Amino acid sequence: MQTPPSPASSGRSLWPLFLVFLRLGLTSFGGPAAHIGYFRQEFVARRRWLSEQAYADLVAMCQFLPGPSSSQVGMAIGIFRAGYRGALAAWLGFTLPSALLLMVVALSVLKDARWLSGDVVHGLKIVAVAIVAQAVWGMAASLCKGLARQIFMLAAAAAAVLLHGPFVQLVVILVAGAAGRILLTAAPSAGMEHLPLTLSRRTGLACLAAFFLLLLGIPALAALFPQPWLQESSIFYRVGSLVFGGGHVVLPLLQAELVPSGWVDKDVFLAGYGAAQAVPGPLFTLAAYLGVVMQHWPNGVAGGLLCLAAIFAPSFLLVAGLLPFWDEVRRNRHMQAVLAGVNAAVVGLLLAALHDPVWTSAIHGTRDLLVALAAFAALVWLRLPSWAVVLLAVLATSLTGLAGLA
Repeated sequence: MQTPPSPASSGRSLWPLFLVFLRLGLTSFGGPAAHIGYFRQEFVARRRWLSEQAYADLVAMCQFLPGPSSSQVGMAIGIFRAGYRGALAAWLGFTLPSALLLMVVALSVLKDARWLSGDVVHGLKIVAVAIVAQAVWGMAASLCKGLARQIFMLAAAAAAVLLHGPFVQLVVILVAGAAGRILLTAAPSAGMEHLPLTLSRRTGLACLAAFFLLLLGIPALAALFPQPWLQESSIFYRVGSLVFGGGHVVLPLLQAELVPSGWVDKDVFLAGYGAAQAVPGPLFTLAAYLGVVMQHWPNGVAGGLLCLAAIFAPSFLLVAGLLPFWDEVRRNRHMQAVLAGVNAAVVGLLLAALHDPVWTSAIHGTRDLLVALAAFAALVWLRLPSWAVVLLAVLATSLTGLAGLA
């Protein structure tokens, strides 16, 4: 793993860090599972900023947290490279493309996004199949060695496929961790690299204190001073703090908060729901769209920025709060057995996500399957960068779509 930048050099690394995440934000279609695959390809396989084990432990930590897990992984990588400013640069790069696109959709009275054809969107979904498959392939080879871990992986995948609900993922991880503590043998920690920490424990404690203070304080202020901007902040901060299961869970919960109360018209919300599926990056950026179309001030661009900041703020505080302690926790012998079970379960959850929604939403026939296999081969054996595979798959899908119309 590359040596992390020193504090003196961290400022110079912000711009390249932002550009890397901006490219990912422009090309990372397919939801959280695909995002984790894109990040692994970029930061483990290509840049070697993290080892496979360190990356898996980081993903495991973020799976425990409420909020958008893939965005939290990106924030953590930014912290490793350049402290809290690196987290901000990583988040801005990964989030801005989808947030700006959704705000444009909202400001244009929610007309269909003609700038993106159906063939292009479909091609991007097919690439997501290859990206997630590559992540499952690589992580399983590293983290699921031995029959016991493979059973953990398959059991987690089966549970995720057969059971439904917002807390299934969290329960699977907790059960896998408990079972790992009992059944799995921890690897010796002597050969385990330290995570590059750039925040102090005092900063971590301050971030955790701020998280809980805002979680309790914003609703109290909104009750005492019923101003629309405080009420909007309360709704989106609370959702970002308490939702497990990622973007596909947060969308219906936001609908339940905003539509019955009259903050957002039902048809307007559903239009944004559909647009959020067609843009890259995290689904939590629907908050920017909803802030623009609010019935009350603040709305427009100011409302979009307010809601976007409110829904992601808990993730910043939780990641920055826990990372200074995570390296010591993950190196504990008993915790390593827990993480062995959790990491195998995370691979199983990715395998389940590969089936549904990634595969089921993208592969509709032989042509789609062939494009997905070609993209997978290009990633695994030809070792092409993910952005090149994205372009080639979109081009192949668009050309075959045009040929079908001819």
